[in-house]
Amino acid sequence: MLSVSVIDQVSCIHSKQPWFVLSAEQDFSVSPSFQPEISHYYRFDADKSAETAFAIPDGCVDIVFDCDESNPVARVCGTTLEATNPEFIHRHRYFGVRFETGIISDLFDIGAEDLVEHQFNLLDMAPKAQKMFEQVVDAKCFSDQVSVAERFFSSKGSRQFSALSAMVIRYICEQKGNIRLADLEELTGYTLRTIQRLFRDEMGMSPKAFCRIIRCQSAIYDINHKQQVVFSDLACDLGFSDQSHFLREFKRLVSETPLRYQNQVKSEAYLNRIRYY
Repeated sequence: MLSVSVIDQVSCIHSKQPWFVLSAEQDFSVSPSFQPEISHYYRFDADKSAETAFAIPDGCVDIVFDCDESNPVARVCGTTLEATNPEFIHRHRYFGVRFETGIISDLFDIGAEDLVEHQFNLLDMAPKAQKMFEQVVDAKCFSDQVSVAERFFSSKGSRQFSALSAMVIRYICEQKGNIRLADLEELTGYTLRTIQRLFRDEMGMSPKAFCRIIRCQSAIYDINHKQQVVFSDLACDLGFSDQSHFLREFKRLVSETPLRYQNQVKSEAYLNRIRYY
Protein backbone atom coordinates (compact mmCIF):
# COMPACT_ATOMS: atom_id res chain seq x y z
CA MET A 1 0.00 0.00 0.00
CA LEU A 2 1.22 3.54 -0.70
CA SER A 3 2.14 5.63 2.31
CA VAL A 4 -0.40 8.22 3.46
CA SER A 5 1.76 11.06 2.10
CA VAL A 6 1.92 9.49 -1.35
CA ILE A 7 -1.82 8.84 -1.38
CA ASP A 8 -2.38 12.50 -0.44
CA GLN A 9 -0.27 13.65 -3.37
CA VAL A 10 -1.98 11.33 -5.81
CA SER A 11 -5.45 12.20 -4.50
CA CYS A 12 -4.91 15.91 -5.14
CA ILE A 13 -5.03 15.17 -8.88
CA HIS A 14 -8.75 14.29 -8.50
CA SER A 15 -9.06 11.73 -11.29
CA LYS A 16 -11.80 12.78 -13.67
CA GLN A 17 -13.75 11.07 -16.43
CA PRO A 18 -15.77 14.01 -17.82
CA TRP A 19 -17.34 12.05 -20.69
CA PHE A 20 -18.88 9.65 -18.17
CA VAL A 21 -20.70 12.62 -16.64
CA LEU A 22 -21.83 13.92 -20.03
CA SER A 23 -23.06 10.42 -20.93
CA ALA A 24 -25.49 10.36 -18.01
CA GLU A 25 -29.13 10.49 -19.01
CA GLN A 26 -29.94 12.46 -15.86
CA ASP A 27 -27.90 12.41 -12.63
CA PHE A 28 -24.29 11.33 -12.29
CA SER A 29 -23.99 10.28 -8.64
CA VAL A 30 -20.65 10.40 -6.80
CA SER A 31 -19.75 9.20 -3.32
CA PRO A 32 -16.37 9.21 -1.51
CA SER A 33 -14.94 6.08 0.07
CA PHE A 34 -13.61 5.44 3.57
CA GLN A 35 -11.14 2.93 2.09
CA PRO A 36 -7.74 4.57 1.41
CA GLU A 37 -7.27 2.51 -1.75
CA ILE A 38 -10.53 3.74 -3.34
CA SER A 39 -10.98 7.22 -4.80
CA HIS A 40 -14.77 7.20 -5.08
CA TYR A 41 -17.90 5.43 -6.34
CA TYR A 42 -20.18 6.62 -9.12
CA ARG A 43 -23.45 5.69 -10.81
CA PHE A 44 -25.37 6.81 -13.89
CA ASP A 45 -27.87 5.70 -16.50
CA ALA A 46 -26.35 5.92 -19.99
CA ASP A 47 -28.03 8.07 -22.62
CA LYS A 48 -27.62 7.82 -26.40
CA SER A 49 -24.37 9.82 -26.39
CA ALA A 50 -22.76 7.16 -24.16
CA GLU A 51 -22.12 5.01 -27.22
CA THR A 52 -19.63 7.62 -28.46
CA ALA A 53 -18.18 8.51 -25.03
CA PHE A 54 -14.51 8.31 -24.12
CA ALA A 55 -12.50 7.06 -21.17
CA ILE A 56 -9.42 9.25 -20.79
CA PRO A 57 -6.07 8.46 -19.14
CA ASP A 58 -6.16 8.77 -15.36
CA GLY A 59 -3.81 6.06 -14.05
CA CYS A 60 -6.70 4.35 -12.24
CA VAL A 61 -8.26 0.91 -12.26
CA ASP A 62 -12.07 0.93 -12.30
CA ILE A 63 -14.56 -1.85 -11.70
CA VAL A 64 -17.58 -0.97 -13.84
CA PHE A 65 -20.82 -2.84 -13.13
CA ASP A 66 -23.39 -2.97 -15.91
CA CYS A 67 -26.52 -3.52 -13.83
CA ASP A 68 -28.72 -4.57 -16.75
CA GLU A 69 -31.46 -6.86 -15.40
CA SER A 70 -31.20 -9.43 -18.18
CA ASN A 71 -27.43 -9.64 -18.51
CA PRO A 72 -25.48 -7.97 -15.67
CA VAL A 73 -21.71 -7.96 -15.90
CA ALA A 74 -18.75 -6.30 -14.18
CA ARG A 75 -15.53 -5.33 -15.93
CA VAL A 76 -12.14 -4.57 -14.41
CA CYS A 77 -10.78 -1.72 -16.53
CA GLY A 78 -7.15 -0.66 -16.45
CA THR A 79 -6.20 2.90 -17.32
CA THR A 80 -6.11 3.92 -20.95
CA LEU A 81 -3.12 5.77 -22.42
CA GLU A 82 -5.22 7.69 -24.95
CA ALA A 83 -8.92 8.51 -25.27
CA THR A 84 -10.79 5.19 -25.69
CA ASN A 85 -14.45 4.26 -26.14
CA PRO A 86 -15.65 2.47 -22.94
CA GLU A 87 -18.61 0.92 -24.84
CA PHE A 88 -21.47 2.02 -22.61
CA ILE A 89 -24.93 0.88 -23.71
CA HIS A 90 -27.90 3.24 -23.97
CA ARG A 91 -30.40 2.90 -21.10
CA HIS A 92 -28.12 0.59 -19.06
CA ARG A 93 -27.40 1.54 -15.46
CA TYR A 94 -23.74 1.61 -14.40
CA PHE A 95 -22.08 1.55 -11.00
CA GLY A 96 -18.35 2.17 -10.74
CA VAL A 97 -15.57 1.71 -8.21
CA ARG A 98 -12.54 3.87 -9.00
CA PHE A 99 -9.33 3.03 -7.18
CA GLU A 100 -6.76 5.67 -6.36
CA THR A 101 -4.13 6.35 -9.01
CA GLY A 102 -1.69 3.45 -9.27
CA ILE A 103 -3.51 1.23 -6.78
CA ILE A 104 -4.05 -2.43 -7.69
CA SER A 105 -6.24 -4.41 -5.30
CA ASP A 106 -5.02 -7.71 -3.90
CA LEU A 107 -8.28 -9.04 -5.33
CA PHE A 108 -6.70 -9.13 -8.80
CA ASP A 109 -4.15 -11.83 -9.60
CA ILE A 110 -2.68 -10.09 -12.63
CA GLY A 111 0.43 -8.13 -13.51
CA ALA A 112 0.24 -4.34 -13.52
CA GLU A 113 1.32 -4.12 -17.16
CA ASP A 114 -1.40 -6.58 -18.19
CA LEU A 115 -4.06 -4.24 -16.77
CA VAL A 116 -3.04 -1.12 -18.69
CA GLU A 117 -5.39 -0.56 -21.66
CA HIS A 118 -7.18 -3.85 -21.03
CA GLN A 119 -10.50 -5.00 -19.58
CA PHE A 120 -11.35 -8.26 -17.83
CA ASN A 121 -14.49 -9.88 -16.48
CA LEU A 122 -14.48 -9.34 -12.71
CA LEU A 123 -15.72 -12.82 -11.84
CA ASP A 124 -13.10 -14.44 -14.09
CA MET A 125 -10.39 -12.56 -12.19
CA ALA A 126 -11.95 -12.73 -8.73
CA PRO A 127 -14.52 -15.54 -8.21
CA LYS A 128 -14.71 -14.58 -4.52
CA ALA A 129 -16.43 -11.35 -5.60
CA GLN A 130 -19.55 -13.27 -6.73
CA LYS A 131 -21.68 -12.37 -3.71
CA MET A 132 -20.64 -8.71 -3.82
CA PHE A 133 -21.38 -8.61 -7.55
CA GLU A 134 -24.89 -10.01 -7.04
CA GLN A 135 -25.64 -7.57 -4.22
CA VAL A 136 -24.43 -4.56 -6.22
CA VAL A 137 -26.46 -5.34 -9.34
CA ASP A 138 -29.56 -6.17 -7.26
CA ALA A 139 -29.37 -3.02 -5.11
CA LYS A 140 -32.05 -0.48 -6.00
CA CYS A 141 -30.31 2.70 -4.85
CA PHE A 142 -26.82 4.14 -5.09
CA SER A 143 -26.24 4.32 -1.33
CA ASP A 144 -26.94 0.59 -0.99
CA GLN A 145 -24.46 -0.18 -3.76
CA VAL A 146 -21.83 1.94 -2.04
CA SER A 147 -22.44 0.19 1.29
CA VAL A 148 -22.05 -3.23 -0.32
CA ALA A 149 -18.76 -2.24 -1.98
CA GLU A 150 -17.43 -0.57 1.17
CA ARG A 151 -18.05 -3.70 3.26
CA PHE A 152 -16.43 -5.92 0.66
CA PHE A 153 -13.29 -3.84 0.16
CA SER A 154 -12.81 -3.11 3.87
CA SER A 155 -11.28 -6.59 4.17
CA LYS A 156 -9.14 -6.27 1.05
CA GLY A 157 -5.72 -4.74 0.73
CA SER A 158 -3.61 -3.53 -2.16
CA ARG A 159 -0.16 -4.27 -3.52
CA GLN A 160 2.73 -2.52 -1.86
CA PHE A 161 4.99 -0.25 -3.82
CA SER A 162 8.72 -0.14 -3.31
CA ALA A 163 10.15 2.96 -1.63
CA LEU A 164 11.74 3.89 -4.96
CA SER A 165 8.50 3.79 -6.96
CA ALA A 166 6.61 5.61 -4.19
CA MET A 167 9.21 8.39 -4.29
CA VAL A 168 8.93 8.68 -8.08
CA ILE A 169 5.12 8.72 -7.99
CA ARG A 170 5.11 11.42 -5.33
CA TYR A 171 7.58 13.60 -7.24
CA ILE A 172 5.73 13.28 -10.56
CA CYS A 173 2.45 14.24 -8.89
CA GLU A 174 4.02 17.16 -7.04
CA GLN A 175 5.36 18.48 -10.35
CA LYS A 176 2.08 17.78 -12.19
CA GLY A 177 3.96 15.52 -14.58
CA ASN A 178 6.31 18.32 -15.66
CA ILE A 179 9.69 16.66 -15.12
CA ARG A 180 12.77 15.55 -17.01
CA LEU A 181 13.56 11.86 -16.66
CA ALA A 182 17.12 12.83 -15.72
CA ASP A 183 15.64 14.54 -12.63
CA LEU A 184 14.61 11.12 -11.33
CA GLU A 185 18.21 9.92 -11.22
CA GLU A 186 19.24 12.97 -9.22
CA LEU A 187 16.23 12.64 -6.91
CA THR A 188 16.61 8.95 -6.13
CA GLY A 189 20.28 8.18 -6.64
CA TYR A 190 19.36 5.25 -8.90
CA THR A 191 20.07 4.86 -12.60
CA LEU A 192 17.25 5.64 -14.99
CA ARG A 193 17.33 2.05 -16.21
CA THR A 194 16.69 0.74 -12.69
CA ILE A 195 13.93 3.30 -12.08
CA GLN A 196 12.16 2.46 -15.34
CA ARG A 197 12.39 -1.31 -14.81
CA LEU A 198 10.95 -1.21 -11.29
CA PHE A 199 8.34 1.43 -12.14
CA ARG A 200 7.05 -0.52 -15.13
CA ASP A 201 6.86 -3.69 -13.06
CA GLU A 202 4.84 -2.00 -10.31
CA MET A 203 2.80 0.58 -12.25
CA GLY A 204 2.45 -1.24 -15.57
CA MET A 205 3.84 1.68 -17.58
CA SER A 206 6.96 3.80 -17.93
CA PRO A 207 7.55 6.95 -15.84
CA LYS A 208 7.20 8.96 -19.07
CA ALA A 209 3.73 7.49 -19.74
CA PHE A 210 2.70 8.22 -16.14
CA CYS A 211 3.90 11.82 -16.56
CA ARG A 212 1.64 12.19 -19.60
CA ILE A 213 -1.33 10.96 -17.59
CA ILE A 214 -0.66 13.29 -14.67
CA ARG A 215 -0.17 16.29 -16.98
CA CYS A 216 -3.45 15.41 -18.69
CA GLN A 217 -5.37 15.14 -15.41
CA SER A 218 -3.71 18.31 -14.08
CA ALA A 219 -4.84 20.26 -17.15
CA ILE A 220 -8.36 18.88 -16.80
CA TYR A 221 -8.49 19.75 -13.10
CA ASP A 222 -7.44 23.35 -13.74
CA ILE A 223 -9.92 23.78 -16.60
CA ASN A 224 -12.73 22.31 -14.51
CA HIS A 225 -12.10 24.27 -11.32
CA LYS A 226 -10.41 27.59 -12.10
CA GLN A 227 -12.60 30.52 -12.97
CA GLN A 228 -10.33 31.61 -15.81
CA VAL A 229 -7.67 29.60 -17.65
CA VAL A 230 -5.27 31.05 -20.20
CA PHE A 231 -4.28 28.06 -22.28
CA SER A 232 -0.87 29.45 -23.20
CA ASP A 233 -0.09 29.90 -19.47
CA LEU A 234 -1.41 26.42 -18.67
CA ALA A 235 0.77 24.92 -21.41
CA CYS A 236 3.81 26.70 -19.98
CA ASP A 237 3.04 25.65 -16.38
CA LEU A 238 2.82 22.01 -17.46
CA GLY A 239 6.10 22.14 -19.36
CA PHE A 240 4.91 21.98 -22.96
CA SER A 241 7.29 23.44 -25.51
CA ASP A 242 4.54 25.64 -26.95
CA GLN A 243 0.76 25.98 -27.00
CA SER A 244 0.34 23.97 -30.21
CA HIS A 245 2.14 21.02 -28.58
CA PHE A 246 -0.25 21.27 -25.63
CA LEU A 247 -3.28 21.43 -27.94
CA ARG A 248 -2.21 18.32 -29.86
CA GLU A 249 -1.51 16.35 -26.70
CA PHE A 250 -4.79 17.38 -25.07
CA LYS A 251 -6.78 16.40 -28.15
CA ARG A 252 -5.05 13.02 -28.30
CA LEU A 253 -5.70 12.19 -24.64
CA VAL A 254 -9.08 13.87 -24.10
CA SER A 255 -10.52 13.67 -27.64
CA GLU A 256 -11.41 17.36 -27.64
CA THR A 257 -9.67 20.73 -27.85
CA PRO A 258 -9.15 22.54 -24.51
CA LEU A 259 -11.55 25.32 -25.49
CA ARG A 260 -14.38 23.01 -26.53
CA TYR A 261 -13.73 20.87 -23.45
CA GLN A 262 -13.92 23.96 -21.24
CA ASN A 263 -17.20 25.03 -22.81
CA GLN A 264 -18.74 21.64 -22.05
CA VAL A 265 -17.60 21.21 -18.43
CA LYS A 266 -18.56 24.78 -17.53
CA SER A 267 -22.05 24.35 -18.96
CA GLU A 268 -25.17 23.74 -16.87
CA ALA A 269 -25.68 20.49 -18.78
CA TYR A 270 -22.51 19.18 -17.15
CA LEU A 271 -22.67 20.80 -13.71
CA ASN A 272 -26.34 20.03 -13.07
CA ARG A 273 -25.81 16.30 -13.66
CA ILE A 274 -23.39 15.79 -10.77
CA ARG A 275 -24.84 14.74 -7.41
CA TYR A 276 -22.53 14.28 -4.43
CA TYR A 277 -23.49 11.93 -1.59
